[in-house]
Amino acid sequence: MLGSRPFVARALQVRQLPWPGSRSHQFYSTTASRGLRSRRWQRTAFGAALTVGACGYTVYNYDTAYLVAASVYRSSVAANVTCQVAWDYYRNFPELPAEGSVSEDERRAIQDQRSKVHVRAAEKVKRALMKNGGVYIKLGQHISAMQYVLPMEWCQTMQMLQDRNTASSLDEIGQVIALDTGKTVDELFSVFDAEPIGVASLAQVHRAVLRETGEEVAVKVQHPMVRTYSDIDIATVSVMFEFIHSVFPDFKFMWLSAEMKGSLPRELDFCNDKINAEQVQWNFAQHADIPLTVPRMIQATERVLIMEYVNGRRCDDLAYLRQHNIDPSQVSREIGRVFAEMTYVQGFLHCDPHPGNLFVRPRAQGSASHGYNFDLVLLDHGLYRQLPSQFRYEYAEMWYALMWGDQAQIKHWSRKLSGTDLYQLFSVILTGHNWSTIETKSLGSTSAAEFNLDALTQQQPDLFQNITEVLASVPPVLLLVLKTNDLLRMVDQRLFADQPPAVQHHAQLRTWLRISHYCLIAIRDARAAEISHRPAAVPLARVYRLAINRLGFWFSDTALSVYKALLVVQDMFVRWQALFRRSTIA
Repeated sequence: MLGSRPFVARALQVRQLPWPGSRSHQFYSTTASRGLRSRRWQRTAFGAALTVGACGYTVYNYDTAYLVAASVYRSSVAANVTCQVAWDYYRNFPELPAEGSVSEDERRAIQDQRSKVHVRAAEKVKRALMKNGGVYIKLGQHISAMQYVLPMEWCQTMQMLQDRNTASSLDEIGQVIALDTGKTVDELFSVFDAEPIGVASLAQVHRAVLRETGEEVAVKVQHPMVRTYSDIDIATVSVMFEFIHSVFPDFKFMWLSAEMKGSLPRELDFCNDKINAEQVQWNFAQHADIPLTVPRMIQATERVLIMEYVNGRRCDDLAYLRQHNIDPSQVSREIGRVFAEMTYVQGFLHCDPHPGNLFVRPRAQGSASHGYNFDLVLLDHGLYRQLPSQFRYEYAEMWYALMWGDQAQIKHWSRKLSGTDLYQLFSVILTGHNWSTIETKSLGSTSAAEFNLDALTQQQPDLFQNITEVLASVPPVLLLVLKTNDLLRMVDQRLFADQPPAVQHHAQLRTWLRISHYCLIAIRDARAAEISHRPAAVPLARVYRLAINRLGFWFSDTALSVYKALLVVQDMFVRWQALFRRSTIA
């Protein structure tokens, strides 16, 4: 019997228990059951006490407990999507074969497969970013601006995050306003629109009317939990990037989380918005010919900003521009002037110029000193960078060398700016054009070839590794300048989306000419400062050198102006041709 029950036998042997049915077993069974019930009650009491204690702690420290739980959830969302995407790329992303090693049909099939993986991964990441919101949306916006670094599928998927964000409730907004200003919404405003006129990743904006003055204002209010989660979110993003780098060593985008870590605290303090906006107003006060408007700042706290309300629409709303007879090419030109002035002359750069932050306000022709029938309205002044004078000079020299295709100078200034010898790739990232275009001095000509990431990947299998190496080595200030360049290129593309190809290309050429003009100004001023500070044995020698410097600038700039005028005439001819064709077809 015992042999047929080895487990029972071992139990009886070890614990010396009586066999069932005996009198001693009955006594033992009764005693054991009492002990078992006692232990059960002890465990139940202990569990109940633990549960009550945990609930009591949670109730007493609700904010801390909620924060921990929410942070764990948000981190798990990020970790989950990171693992999914890494696995998808590891299993399903094919290598791009060398040119000529496979047939064209096979190559197209491979490219299609790669594109599908990119789209699938980007969609998964986008959903995770939208689920977490806040800092994660900001990360997606950064990705959308990296058109000349990341695959187009990723950038296009993330572009919707520029202006599709979840709004906080009116009660939450009211609580933030009361906590930061010491007054309720009803005490501050006689009118406060419940529906926000704009929702961004960190804040949302409501139209209101000040109770004291009756002035119509825009009220920017930070989402209530953004600041609370910001530190843990940035730490999670950093760990996530480190994990991806451990799986894919060529992935070296840790600088992106480092840049966010440096920028986010400034963006989360709206007092900086007020200071930056007032600085820009002062910088452009003497430029009456530039149609730039910066809303007047009225009151600012860390999470609430009250400013002048300015009517208008996004600069890329072509239907709105046509409705008010506003020329998109003029809008493009003036946006370019504003940011070139900031980059090369003033050194105080707005680093987030996506279309949601650039509005156009119609006005009567000739009603302002600038002579245009519109104003550019610059919004969201949280992210600025001060560009040192030495950086502006080196950056201008680099661009000027690119315009003229001077390879020796390109190599020299690229090394100074990027800290690497990958000057060709750095030039491609900077201009958005292929190296062949720059090498043949065609950047400012009609033969310029657009940048094609897929084509470049075929020519250079280690392209992605080299791109990450360049971006990991450049100074942080240059990263934001590159991001600003990409956003401005995107704005230009949208403004000319419905124009003939020739007009689009001429717009690009005018951009190069405008950059050249401001590069010349930066170089002229830097050289003039150097001449003025250099000791001169004869005082007239310094005057002579300053005059030669200014004369050289004048000759070069005049040549640019003549070329620009030629492009305007060509544009008019192309538009007339397009109108004639349409009328003939009609």
